[in-house]
Amino acid sequence: MEMEQLCSLLRDLDALKQHPDDLTSTIDRMRERLVAMMNPAAGAASRSKIKDMSAEVVDNNPYSRLMALQRMGVVENYERIRDYSVAIVGIGGVGSVAAEMLTRCGIGRLLLYDYDTVELANMNRLFFRPEQVGMTKTDAAVQTLSGINPDVVLESYSLNITTVKGFETFLASLKAQSSHERSTGVNLVLSCVDNYEARMVVNQACNELGQTWMESGVSEDAVSGHIQLLVPGETACFACAPPLVVASGVDERTLKREGVCAASLPTTMGVVAGLLVQNALKYLLNFGQVSRYLGYNSLKDYFPAMEMRPNPQCSNPACVLRQKEYMESKPARDAAAKTKMEAEASTENECPVHLDNEWNISVVDDETETSSIRNTPDILPEGLVRELPDADSYAGPAAPVSSSAIDDDDDLEELQRQLDALNAS
Repeated sequence: MEMEQLCSLLRDLDALKQHPDDLTSTIDRMRERLVAMMNPAAGAASRSKIKDMSAEVVDNNPYSRLMALQRMGVVENYERIRDYSVAIVGIGGVGSVAAEMLTRCGIGRLLLYDYDTVELANMNRLFFRPEQVGMTKTDAAVQTLSGINPDVVLESYSLNITTVKGFETFLASLKAQSSHERSTGVNLVLSCVDNYEARMVVNQACNELGQTWMESGVSEDAVSGHIQLLVPGETACFACAPPLVVASGVDERTLKREGVCAASLPTTMGVVAGLLVQNALKYLLNFGQVSRYLGYNSLKDYFPAMEMRPNPQCSNPACVLRQKEYMESKPARDAAAKTKMEAEASTENECPVHLDNEWNISVVDDETETSSIRNTPDILPEGLVRELPDADSYAGPAAPVSSSAIDDDDDLEELQRQLDALNAS
């Protein structure tokens, strides 16, 4: 089996020499074969690709429970997830779990960025396995994710985006078209890095491209974290409100001490990754409300939320430019939103509330229902009688009657005498 795969790789190399214009697709095929050779057991157990998502409820359909969201009305069209591309920068404790979640959700295309290698020190986190020690994190991720869901297009970039060359490659890859021609560029960038410098690089690239992205992080003591949605021009970018340490002018590289590492809990990282991907799905599939900023304090199970406005005096020129563009397009955007709301309101008024009514439920006016209940006599079972009068026959308490009977034929003087007698007594 290995010999056949090696021969296939040689054929791909020969084809690459003859057709250098087909470089990307050939490299992708070679990478897939190398991944299969490195993990033959996973390759043998992996399923075949599925062309179309199906809602059929059978044991061998990996998408049935995902498509149920569409049947239950949570998502309008879940199958659209295959049309989207997501880039994940940083395949560490948060990024690796986020990549696995998106892969299991059936995302169309996943771009992975990291320059580090898998170490035994990473085994306290989720996702990576001991046999992957020494591999680059991107290759290890491709190996695992391709076995979980071969339908997802995986692109890995083992590079440092904080270098000049790395930044150029990162920027170009965000704009490039997939070799599988599924989409051009990316729909969302997820930042899962652990340092300010890398976050600023992602911030710069997304501001230049006008690319929406989400930032995430876990505290050094591993008991809190956060996620943040950043829309260039609409929300604060990462330079609009820098961390206190950075704003104070302290170089973050001086904070690290030899022999001292940050704490790491797979629970906290799993929670933050879950919140990140949940909001990514809401953003891509347009359901629910996407959190602008959501924190997590595991000691008190506290989830603070807030909204961060852009800073007009931001130090990032690209951010200021995006703010200007956003304000200029605001009147047209508000008019389009108003037209959409009016159209939706008119549609709701024209259509019945429920097209399907399998339980034969009918809506009755409150007044009509009350009057019909009052006019319908209550029929008691045989042998039972009412001890108290019903509401219709009950006329209220009887007025006190005088001891001396008053005749209808009495004149006014007789009535006056009787009233005087009553008052005197």
